[in-house]
Amino acid sequence: MPTAVLTDRERTAVQAYLRLLHTVRAAFDLEGGPPLVPPAVLAEAEQALERAGLTGNEEAFFRLLENWCPEPGP
Repeated sequence: MPTAVLTDRERTAVQAYLRLLHTVRAAFDLEGGPPLVPPAVLAEAEQALERAGLTGNEEAFFRLLENWCPEPGP
């Protein structure tokens, strides 16, 4: 359950990052050649971070991500 209140742009950035993360994980799960991530997925995440004012401020972004989508406990 989300514990932080995000702006629409922050939420969009977090969602784009999570889509990118899931895409990368899926690419590594495929057997065969090197994993390929569609450029559109990476571009979406980069644009969302820029619109949210988080480009170059990874610490703030990951703090938002951690507060909004915490790791499940043991």
